[in-house]
Amino acid sequence: MLIGVPKEVKDHEARVGIVPSGVKGLIDAGHKVIVETNAGALSSMPDEEYKAAGAEIAGSAAEVWKKADMVVKVKEPIAQEVPHFRDGLILFTYLHLAPIPDLTGELLKRGVIGIAYETVTDKRNTLPLLTPMSEVAGRMSVQVGASYLEKEKGGRGVLLGGVPGVAPATVVIIGGGIVGTHAAKIAMGMGADVTIIDLNLNRLRELDDIFGGRVHTLASNSYTIAEATKRADLVIGGVLIPGAAAPKLVTRQMVSNMKKGAVIVDVAIDQGGCIETAKPTTHSNPAYTVDGVVHYCVTNMPGAVPHTSTLALTNATYPYVMKLAQMGATAAIKSDNGIKEGVNTYKGHLTYAAVASSQNQPFKDVLSLI
Repeated sequence: MLIGVPKEVKDHEARVGIVPSGVKGLIDAGHKVIVETNAGALSSMPDEEYKAAGAEIAGSAAEVWKKADMVVKVKEPIAQEVPHFRDGLILFTYLHLAPIPDLTGELLKRGVIGIAYETVTDKRNTLPLLTPMSEVAGRMSVQVGASYLEKEKGGRGVLLGGVPGVAPATVVIIGGGIVGTHAAKIAMGMGADVTIIDLNLNRLRELDDIFGGRVHTLASNSYTIAEATKRADLVIGGVLIPGAAAPKLVTRQMVSNMKKGAVIVDVAIDQGGCIETAKPTTHSNPAYTVDGVVHYCVTNMPGAVPHTSTLALTNATYPYVMKLAQMGATAAIKSDNGIKEGVNTYKGHLTYAAVASSQNQPFKDVLSLI
């Protein structure tokens, strides 16, 4: 199979879909890899390393998309990439289709086999390709939040960990999954007063054990969230429903009741966000203010630390890339339920139920189509 790796084009997206060691593995297995020039440069992986691994270096994205049987990316395609779609092309990347009906429509119209990192599952029914970026984003959310609490960035002028004689900042994390857990680790390590809110009581018990009772845990409901956000200096949204749009758990009214200069970091923004006042932003223009509350809602947060993020992501994606290359999409989908769960579009059909439900479109089980 010929695997293509284009350079990412989303604003300030510096990650890359395959690293040189992955290229070497694919070449050794008898496949071909074509990489757009400078695709890995911002992740500190220059063309020379790809050439040494056996890749062909292409001068343009169009050449990569045209030649490749399977395109491996990081972020969901944007408008300038859509014309490259074609019938039967395998696209393996984050898609986050639920809040992007226009992209869904183009994938369906052009017959693309769209396999989404964020819905691939493993034998434990967890999300192995979402986990590493959730780890990065969770840890980054606290760094970013601490920065935006500084007065010159519109924040309250609060030091996250406080100092002796002065109370630390209050951090409220909504969602106790991967994002929330890693956010709590960093916030607690920086000395903040941390509260995690989650709907799952068993998860709250696990978190209480993980943190030895050093973070507060609260059962999620509208009253609890309203009261917690009212006293928070930093609110981190980390709610995930696989493949579906995130629920709006923090309402506009709750935001208006927050402290002026408080900060919201909505990590769930890739799936539409769990804060009603959240809207997608970019690294070029990352924050805005609503009712005196600073909102940071960048849709590709891990792109700010591309070397770490690329290595973490490709450690997880490479085995799936190899399986798809070795077996082809059809056989891989039939033999691996985790890859099957990753298929969001298949040759004109929407094949992921949560996306279909979010967009009120018909759903087809992919196994009925192959």
